Amino acid sequence: MHAKDILIEGYGRIREEVHAAVEGLGPDELNARPGPDANSVAWLVWHLTRVQDDHVADAFGLDQVWLAQGWDKRFALGLPRRDTGYGHTSAKVAKVRVDSGDLLTGYYDAVHEQTLGVLRPLATKDLERVVDERWDPPVSLGVRLVSVLSDDLQHAGQAAYVRGLLQSAEA
Repeated sequence: MHAKDILIEGYGRIREEVHAAVEGLGPDELNARPGPDANSVAWLVWHLTRVQDDHVADAFGLDQVWLAQGWDKRFALGLPRRDTGYGHTSAKVAKVRVDSGDLLTGYYDAVHEQTLGVLRPLATKDLERVVDERWDPPVSLGVRLVSVLSDDLQHAGQAAYVRGLLQSAEA
């Protein structure tokens, strides 16, 4: 198995977890926050998708799906267009509200397709290319892709946990 195949498998797992966390939830559940400063399923899935979209687009010199395909307008969050949710205050988390899970999974699936499109042709040597020199040591493409994978899986797990909290409170 090649490194790119492992990455493709890993990013496929994110997609599975995103869909599982969102499936069957209505707007009230998607936007519910289990505590006053907690993140909702909607915010967690939106944020992990924005991070993947932002970081993968930047690493490959592509336009973000969020902007290029008009997802920023469909979500209409009242946040800066390039906002990814990093460092959000509780008030900003509250601005991320959706009317359906289809909006979240639709955006995730569009980002996933762009991600797969850049992963499929990768050669092992491509993973060594430096994509961010602001760090010491500079960040390679391989490190960036694993970082996004790790961050997204953590947030998908958090969304599943919030879903479970909400469903256990209803029982």
